[in-house]
Amino acid sequence: MRIPLLTRSLRLWLMGLFLLVAGLGLAPAAQATHLAAGDIQSRTDPANPRHIFFTLTLYVSADPNVAEEPVVTVFFGDRTSTVGIPFISHTRVAPEYFLNVYTFDHTYNSPGSYTVGYASVNRPAGVLNMANSLNESFYISTTITIDPFLQNTSPALLAPAIDKGSIRQVFLHNPAAYDADGDSLVFELQPSKKAGNPTEVVNNTPVVTVTTGFTFPNNIAGVAATQVAYSGPPAAQVGAPAIFTIDSRTGQIVWNAPALAGIYNVAFVTREYRRTPGSKARLIGEVLRDMQIIVRNQTNRRPTIMVPPDVCVVANTAVPGGTVTATDPENNPILLEAFSGLLPRPATFVQSTKGPPTARGLFQWTPDCSYIRREPYQVLFKATDEPGSNLTPLIDQRVWNITVVGPAPQNLRATLGGSTARLDWDSYSCQNTGARILIFRREGCYPFTPGPCETGLPAAAGYVQIGSVSAGTRTFLDDNNGQGLVRGKTYSYRIYVQFAEPSGGASLTSNEACIKIEGRSPRLTNVTVDRTDPATGQITVRWTKPAPLGNFNAPRGYRLYRATGQNPVATDFRKVYTTTNLNDTTFVNAGLNTTANAYTYRLDFFSQTTNPVDSVERTAPASSVRLTATPNPLASTVAVSWTYNVPWDNTVQPSTVYRREPGGTFRPVGKVTGTTTGGSFVDDGKVVPLVKNRTYCYYVKTNGRYPLLAPLDSLINLSQEQCVPLQAVPCTPILTLKPTNCDSLANRLFQLDMTPETGMVFTNYLSWTLSNLPTADCSRDITQYIIYYAPTPNDPLVELARVPGTQTTYQHANLKSAQGCYAVRAVDGNGAISDFSNKECKDNCLLFLLPNIFTPNGDGKNDTFRPKVFSPIERTVVKIYNRWGKKVYEGSQDPLINWTGSGSGEGNSDGRVSEGMYFYQAEVEFKDFNRTKRTFKGWVQINR
Repeated sequence: MRIPLLTRSLRLWLMGLFLLVAGLGLAPAAQATHLAAGDIQSRTDPANPRHIFFTLTLYVSADPNVAEEPVVTVFFGDRTSTVGIPFISHTRVAPEYFLNVYTFDHTYNSPGSYTVGYASVNRPAGVLNMANSLNESFYISTTITIDPFLQNTSPALLAPAIDKGSIRQVFLHNPAAYDADGDSLVFELQPSKKAGNPTEVVNNTPVVTVTTGFTFPNNIAGVAATQVAYSGPPAAQVGAPAIFTIDSRTGQIVWNAPALAGIYNVAFVTREYRRTPGSKARLIGEVLRDMQIIVRNQTNRRPTIMVPPDVCVVANTAVPGGTVTATDPENNPILLEAFSGLLPRPATFVQSTKGPPTARGLFQWTPDCSYIRREPYQVLFKATDEPGSNLTPLIDQRVWNITVVGPAPQNLRATLGGSTARLDWDSYSCQNTGARILIFRREGCYPFTPGPCETGLPAAAGYVQIGSVSAGTRTFLDDNNGQGLVRGKTYSYRIYVQFAEPSGGASLTSNEACIKIEGRSPRLTNVTVDRTDPATGQITVRWTKPAPLGNFNAPRGYRLYRATGQNPVATDFRKVYTTTNLNDTTFVNAGLNTTANAYTYRLDFFSQTTNPVDSVERTAPASSVRLTATPNPLASTVAVSWTYNVPWDNTVQPSTVYRREPGGTFRPVGKVTGTTTGGSFVDDGKVVPLVKNRTYCYYVKTNGRYPLLAPLDSLINLSQEQCVPLQAVPCTPILTLKPTNCDSLANRLFQLDMTPETGMVFTNYLSWTLSNLPTADCSRDITQYIIYYAPTPNDPLVELARVPGTQTTYQHANLKSAQGCYAVRAVDGNGAISDFSNKECKDNCLLFLLPNIFTPNGDGKNDTFRPKVFSPIERTVVKIYNRWGKKVYEGSQDPLINWTGSGSGEGNSDGRVSEGMYFYQAEVEFKDFNRTKRTFKGWVQINR
């Protein structure tokens, strides 16, 4: 019989658990357990995505003096739980431990994310990296996503959750995670968790926290642990503080190096990400495993394992180089093991010798098409030495990554059919569900040999996807989206296979199918502006004849279409010309507004077919050249820029910029090599000087070419003419704002008139002159000045007034505040506006004076206690006290106070204070830029 060993606090803890379970209608089968490690895995029911199957594995102590764990309680994350789930297997996996396996299922009511948790008492005594582990509960969980469109199996952690190490030796552990769906896995260390007291369950969900006093094993207080030699990863820094890490991609835990023998527990989470086409990877689940590490002090040294380099293999071919070897520094025999979801089938791993000197094993696997996926398969190889009965075996382990890609589609062929290309290929060998064959095309042949694991096509190859078909399809017709392929061009085709998510992955690319379409399609060559005018503008359009014509039946001809602008959509084009004369390759388009608009043209070559619809070859659209000129009077330059959208190349030959002279003749002023979309030029007057107050007109001549088309100068096109005035800039004004002499006002504050009830009224005086900026020849022919105002320096300037050019002063009157900022701009006879003058700001004077006597007797003279001010006041808080310090009045409603002698606290019945002396304190907030606050104190005599 196994007898529980319980402390008093633990018995109380278990009593709470007993009451909780009993309240749910079941009794616990045992009262305590020493839980070492475990995790929970899940699987979606294919018939019902809300129905989930779970497997819980627990490593429990085999000590006959502690309780077993024959049944468990699980919390499902939806405020429900199940009590009394029995194990389905109870297997001794080491002299010290049993492995218990429990299976159960649950149906959720709605989609969402749920954390399924298991908690129980209690952990083994003496875990070194937590406080009083005997009284700490054990908690593990798995988080799942319920989604009507999601089928998922959580990652299986195939390596045991208990491992052993030795002091001053690098400890390694890898969970050998395997995801059957091919989802991406990410690993992260976590503190070991506890679920609190069972009586603290909220909404049938345990309250989860970190175990008391937890620290990671490399940071035990009072233990000077340092790193030892290890090649990594991560490579050791010998003598540096010990590390405890996990590789986020492989899950490999490295502890370099233990310094204190004993038992440790640590947790880590395995997060599972599902990739969906066109969106970011989605977190769909995570598994929290709690594992135990047993460290002993011994002389045994760990073995060294050698695994093959990571490899890529094409489906249906054998994985090469599967030999794994290991050696032991003390010549001990070595047990080689492999952990993977691929084992024991479809892959195999067989150890042929234990050594010494060398242990050897062979991994063999020929993946079929179902194993194609984006993420590599990980195989964990583990070497465990066998040092004898008195020493603890030590291990070394490494992960081998095997990526499985699809085979290349075979025997791609291209066959011409008029202006279309028919692609054919052999039946694809891996017709996985949802797999698609992607079809790509580029102009010009392109020799390309993929690397050993290089799937798809590199972006630099210049291929563009033109279609996709199911993996079972063997043909595709390329008609260039109904426009037909262009005669005279060479086209290169390749295909590869994209496999469906969630596994994803792709195939190697096919061979190249390269074809040339003989002859020449019609091509636009000119869209040139003949006349610039808003009503009678004119553009000439030219094109080349197709050749040869023997394959095209009469009637044959051209249809020319036009749209406004340089980037129209297909629906913007309207037909402007039709002809059946194939020698007619020019059209003059009159009656246009070439002053305001650019125009784009498109040509269709049509011929009669046996079908009711004509066969059409459509050219790429070509626009007129659109020019913009911008004068810069400050620099005495004119910037000219132009744009176009054409199918030919304007970057080989330079474009020429022309400027009209006063006599009316245009002459070139510059040459610029443009880009694929336009060009720019700054006319600085070096060829012919620019003069202020003249209007200059420009046009640009582009010089383009098609590859292999001669002569080179046959694609000359002119822009519209653009005229701009180069006017002199108005001189910038210099502003003066008359300041207020606050010191002078303060000296005669007593002589100032009593502040009116409505407050002070102010006037600001402005004057200005013209400077010689920004240029010495700036315009002084000023017709008006624009005056700008802002209440504070932080406010934007807004127009206040305009005055004639003969006026250089301005009074801003009837102001409630002298505060403000001003600037001036000049406007010349051409309507040009100068730069802003200097900005001048003025603030209020902070002047405030209260009288020492007032007579509230109702005679209309000096009836209120109010200040003399020369500043607007935002707020005044005044407090009045009698001679004995009793407050008789307080007010803040009136910034000018206006106290009438009312008050309380003196025993009077008429609401007035008696005659005599009173003391005041006034806290004043002024309406200056800084909203200054000051306190004024003094006395006042009341005479009635």
